[in-house]
Amino acid sequence: MQKTVAVLGGGIGGLSACYHLSKSPQVSKVVVLEGSGRCGGWLSSTRREDGAVFEHGPRGVRPAGAVGTNTLNMVSELGLESELLPVTYDHVASKNRFIYVGGQLHKMPSGLGGVMRTSPPFSQPILLSVMKELLVKRSKEEDESVHAFVSRRLGSELADIAIDSLCRGVFAGDCRALSVRSCFPPLFRAEQARGSIVLGMLFGSGIGPVVTPSDLATRSSKESWAQWSLRRGMQMLPEALEDVLMNKDHVELHKHAPVKTLNATGSGCEIKLEDGCTVMADHVIAALPANSLASMLPPTAQPLSQQLLEIASVTVAVVNLEYEGSVLPVTGFGHLVPSSEDSGLLGVVYDSVPFPQHNRTGVPSTRLTVMMGGAWFQEAFGDPDSVSEQRLLERASQAVTSHLGVTAAPIWSCVALLKDCIPQYHLGHWKRLESMRKYISDHNMPLTLVGASYDGVSVNDVIFSGRTAAERLVGGV
Repeated sequence: MQKTVAVLGGGIGGLSACYHLSKSPQVSKVVVLEGSGRCGGWLSSTRREDGAVFEHGPRGVRPAGAVGTNTLNMVSELGLESELLPVTYDHVASKNRFIYVGGQLHKMPSGLGGVMRTSPPFSQPILLSVMKELLVKRSKEEDESVHAFVSRRLGSELADIAIDSLCRGVFAGDCRALSVRSCFPPLFRAEQARGSIVLGMLFGSGIGPVVTPSDLATRSSKESWAQWSLRRGMQMLPEALEDVLMNKDHVELHKHAPVKTLNATGSGCEIKLEDGCTVMADHVIAALPANSLASMLPPTAQPLSQQLLEIASVTVAVVNLEYEGSVLPVTGFGHLVPSSEDSGLLGVVYDSVPFPQHNRTGVPSTRLTVMMGGAWFQEAFGDPDSVSEQRLLERASQAVTSHLGVTAAPIWSCVALLKDCIPQYHLGHWKRLESMRKYISDHNMPLTLVGASYDGVSVNDVIFSGRTAAERLVGGV
């Protein structure tokens, strides 16, 4: 029987779900309901008339793994291949990543030479920690914080400096609260399957999803791409998806259509919008933040709402800065800052290094992005609703001066406050997911959960979760 499917949320996860649903003959109609005036969610780029591009959300995307292949397959299908800006592993932005410790920048060890010698801020070669890791016994815990896991297996110094910074860069989160099982599944699986991260990485640790690579994905691995972006910014991806979907007769895409309530009917779901309109669907794919979905569910689904509300998220201030000429004292991808150094300042990305194509045309300039807040937002800046843009801009400019020695004032800036933008997979997140999905299945709710709140926060993970939801609903398409 043909189905009508409603997709709640026009972010990249919702668009991905809709794209895959729209290919299936089993779906007679797909209705996308987006609350705001634009699609794409956190993928948002400013394009200036002089050619400069600034990202307010995710920037480079990694092509690695099945989920990376899946995204490149979609990019290829959308005809965006000629718009790609790849960065290879031998590029300076891939080789040079810095960490700001003790008031100065240190290059993170890379390559065999880097891990064999002692490089500040570390007190011993990383290779030593890796060799010792082979001898550490397997844990019997069902889950563990990222910090506890890395401390136990690789030593507290790597956990306190490298992993603390990495979790701030990826999740804007605190590695002492984040779950290793949910945030770094390959590490958790490696220990479970092989008793060691190193052995798991060398010999594999179970089968993940398999995605057949397109010619583009094959090219990316042949050419050793570390990451990629798009000529007019990452926003090109949701825009291209939207264009394709708008041209399909059986797809309706509604913006400014916030959902008020969801109610299961005998045969599907009744969706009431804030404006009083009603949409009927056989199934709902909710590609919304967990807390947004919780507020829409009926009182009868209170146990599910409660668990959705337990998935926390953090607010990040993203400050884009542009400087006249070439101002960086080092060249690389950027630097991260451990929480012990400056908890409110997560890191600085040197955008002009990986993607010089996004600089303005003609006169040389340097684009940087300063990331602030995350799990430490309240502590560093107070209530996100009352912090001024000026204060965030000053704090970001000050960091660029003190960390990079840039004394010039920026010639252009933009402050974006991304409220509740990154879900935090705290300890036991896997169990909560299991329990929520069991509740949905036990109560025959016509509902599928998609997006960053559940199975991975990266752009690739979210796109893949949209595809998986669509295919589970209609069989492989």
